[in-house]
Amino acid sequence: MSTQAGPIIQVEHVAAGYHETVILEDISFQVAKGEVLVIVGSSGCGKSTLLKHMIGLMAPLKGKVLIDGDDIVAADAEVKHRILRKIGVMFQTGALFGSMTLLENVRLALDEFTDMPHEAADLIALMKLDLVGLNGYGEYMPAELSGGMQKRAAIARAMVLDPQILFLDEPSAGLDPVTSAGLDALIRSLAETLGMTFVIVTHELASIFAVADRVIMLEKEIKTIVATGTPQEMRDCTDNPWVQRFFHRQAESRVTH
Repeated sequence: MSTQAGPIIQVEHVAAGYHETVILEDISFQVAKGEVLVIVGSSGCGKSTLLKHMIGLMAPLKGKVLIDGDDIVAADAEVKHRILRKIGVMFQTGALFGSMTLLENVRLALDEFTDMPHEAADLIALMKLDLVGLNGYGEYMPAELSGGMQKRAAIARAMVLDPQILFLDEPSAGLDPVTSAGLDALIRSLAETLGMTFVIVTHELASIFAVADRVIMLEKEIKTIVATGTPQEMRDCTDNPWVQRFFHRQAESRVTH
C-alpha cells in the first residue's frame, strides 16, 4: 500500500437499514488515500448495504459519510456532482448495457458529465479498455464476452472519469479461479501504479489475501464491525470466533460473546 496523509473516506457512526429494519449500527471507520480496503462478513450482514451508503445511493438512518471531506448525503447539487466525479462504481453484475458496445458503455459517463468531443471521448474510452486488458474489444457487445471480460469492462467504465476511488461489489462473483486471480492482479496493479483507493465487498478468501491492505468484518448478529486488520492478522492473530470461522472456513455454529 502506498497511502498519502489523511483519509479520503470517513464513515462516522452510520446506522443503516430498510424501513423499520435496522441492518447496521454505529459503523465508523476511515479509508486512507491509496488504500485497498475490503469489507467482508457472512451473507446478510450488510456489506452491500454499507457500500450503497458510501456511494450515496442510500441515506443513513444516523451518522454520515464523508468523501474527501464532503458529506455525500447532505451535499447540495454542485458539491454532490464534485463528489461523484471522484468515485467510480462496479456493481456485482457488471451492469453493462446489453444494447451498447463496450466502447459505448465505457464512454457513457464522458458523454453524460463532460462536453468532450466525440473523438476524444472514444480515445479515452479505448485507453481505459486497454488498461484493463481489453484492447481491440471496443466494438464487441457484452453478450459476446466471458464473465471475466465483462467485469473488466465494467471496471474500465468505472474508471473513465479518472476517479480517486473505485467501489467494487463482489468483483469475483461467478468467476472461475483463474479468471478471478487475473481480476485480482488487475486490481492490485491499478492500486499500485495509479495510486487509486479501492473499497471492495467480497467473500472470496483468495481475493481478500490477493488484494487487501486492510479488512473490516461485519457481523449480522451484532450489526456492526467485529474486527479490522490485515488479512494475515485476521486469519492468524485473533481469538474472535466470528473472524476465526470466516477466515478458517469453519462450519457455522452458535457463537456466544
